[in-house]
Amino acid sequence: MVRHIILWKIKEEKSNSEKAEIKMGVKNGLESLAGKIPGLLEIKVETNGLASSSADLMLDSAFENEESLKEYATHPEHMKVADIFVKPFMEVRMCLDFESTC
Repeated sequence: MVRHIILWKIKEEKSNSEKAEIKMGVKNGLESLAGKIPGLLEIKVETNGLASSSADLMLDSAFENEESLKEYATHPEHMKVADIFVKPFMEVRMCLDFESTC
């Protein structure tokens, strides 16, 4: 299994209410991909970090293998969500992909 973890920082100029709306859009959009993309086993977006966090959102997803992750990255449903709900609002994106035995 391959895990795909993304951390995002929302653009600083956004108000708290805008950030809350953006978080819900990302969460609903990405989590709606469950069952739509072959090889995607799990997908969850965490929006409620503690005050000590330096990121605003986290995507935690799991794939059958590295090939499934590559297909997800360019899948039209994923690209649509990313283009509408994610890319326009983020100033920082960090990614960690790794093989997991759990």
